[in-house]
Amino acid sequence: MTSKTHLLGLSLDQLEAELAARGEPTYRARQVFGWIFQRLVTDFGQMTDLPAALRQSLGNEYSILAARELRRSVAAEGTTKTLLQWPDGATTETVMIPSQDRRAGSTGRQRRTVCLSTQVGCDVGCRFCASGIGGALRNLHVGEVVEQAARVAQHLHARGDRLSHVVFMGMGEPLANYEVTVAAVRHLNARWGLGLAQRRITVSTVGLPTQIERLSREGLQTTLALSLHAPNEELRRALIPWASGVPLTRLLQSCETYFHATGREITLEYCLLAGTNDGHEHAAQLAAIATRLHAHVNLLLYNPVQGLPFNRPSEVQAHGFLAALRRRGVNAHLRPSRGLETDAACGQLRRRQSLRRG
Repeated sequence: MTSKTHLLGLSLDQLEAELAARGEPTYRARQVFGWIFQRLVTDFGQMTDLPAALRQSLGNEYSILAARELRRSVAAEGTTKTLLQWPDGATTETVMIPSQDRRAGSTGRQRRTVCLSTQVGCDVGCRFCASGIGGALRNLHVGEVVEQAARVAQHLHARGDRLSHVVFMGMGEPLANYEVTVAAVRHLNARWGLGLAQRRITVSTVGLPTQIERLSREGLQTTLALSLHAPNEELRRALIPWASGVPLTRLLQSCETYFHATGREITLEYCLLAGTNDGHEHAAQLAAIATRLHAHVNLLLYNPVQGLPFNRPSEVQAHGFLAALRRRGVNAHLRPSRGLETDAACGQLRRRQSLRRG
């Protein structure tokens, strides 16, 4: 049996070309994507302004949602983690995170952020992360990345809510799957796609300087988030194996290039690990990096992973670290803890499912 083409992996131009090749007017492509991305309909049969014969043939040849939902867990504060299984059996996680917008003038505004995976597993191998256990099995395709966002948008729409932000911070290293990540950003931003402003899309990286510099030339206005987690070379190499091939000085130079090319403030993501990277000297070193890059800092409290030798710092220690950054003039925030009861750390739900099967 021939597998169906994943429709969400196609751009508007590509779908127009495919429809034209079968004798259909190209405007049908905008109609199809309008149903999917604006009305959030994922059944060809419900696309009532398309001819019945076209709806039938599209359903025979294309899939809109290719994955099967294996499991969904919802925390008390609303964080929702979904485990998806793709046709080849591979599994990835997608997370929807509700939060209050803390920007000036946004009183009462709610954010609904989807955290997207770009790989099945991860080769970076951060010592404290569940995603890297077992390495990366493969890259995701464009349609598989876009589908994650479309699914969350559909679920939110069903309850009268809407998706507001996208972060490429799920399983995998987005810039190691560079072409797919950039294509997915363009799909999510396009008027024929979800229509999200580029400034509401964040691409996270553990630090691939060549790809960061390449991204700075794409003409995008996305936010770059550097998953730093260690403010000095020695500790960074101990926590992040990939760091041995990428000196911190080289990485920071590439981030400066991105800042000057785009004018976009960089975010430093820093996961606090008790007794490992949360000391006074670490705060001073992190503040120096943030000042150099004109970056703001998001502090995250570690979500413990069974079998890994790292612990979550106390609230007192975390707030002390935050205060130390702010005393040095750094724009820093401590991200609220989300979904501890939902296997919140990236990769945990997938790992738990795998252990059950084993």
